[in-house]
Amino acid sequence: MPNANRGAVGFQSSEFEQEYDRPSKSQLKREMDALQKLGESLVAEPRDRVKRVPMPEDVRDAILECQQIKDHEGRRRQMQYVGKKMRTLEPDELAIIQKTIDSWHGASKAETAAMHALERRREKLLADDQALTELLDRHPEVDAQHMRTLIRNARKEQSEHKPPKAYREIFQILKQLQTQANLAKGEAVEDQDQQDDDER
Repeated sequence: MPNANRGAVGFQSSEFEQEYDRPSKSQLKREMDALQKLGESLVAEPRDRVKRVPMPEDVRDAILECQQIKDHEGRRRQMQYVGKKMRTLEPDELAIIQKTIDSWHGASKAETAAMHALERRREKLLADDQALTELLDRHPEVDAQHMRTLIRNARKEQSEHKPPKAYREIFQILKQLQTQANLAKGEAVEDQDQQDDDER
């Protein structure tokens, strides 16, 4: 049976709503931790990178100073100060910093993946003669005789534990071919975009 007195005690329930508009303590703690981590990731980056990040001078100075402190306790205190400075930043400033860090890590992941792909291609060239035929089919501009000599020399270097001179040169050639292919792809995309614009 509904209680007739409920809600009729002389105050509106909306009076309490303002109190709960503020973020909870645990939400604030999460935000503070996230800003602290953002500061820590900046401290871990090379100095020249940090100097290029768009941020207020005082925040950058706190980060650069923290990088120079070797004493554990001194560094810990400075790191807390960095976290405090990070909390003074506006959301749009924080977004730019986060985007910059993400772009570094995204680029370095992509670069690492590309390097591994080239290393696998080089290993395939050394292990399988058919791989050279496929490479020459895809890149007829490659000097076939020079590549055969490099592959033979690289195999010899490995078997005789010699410095990997030819081995490295193969990698450089593959890297150059990849760069040219990427440029050609970029130009093809631009040509397609231009064509699409012309058709509009």
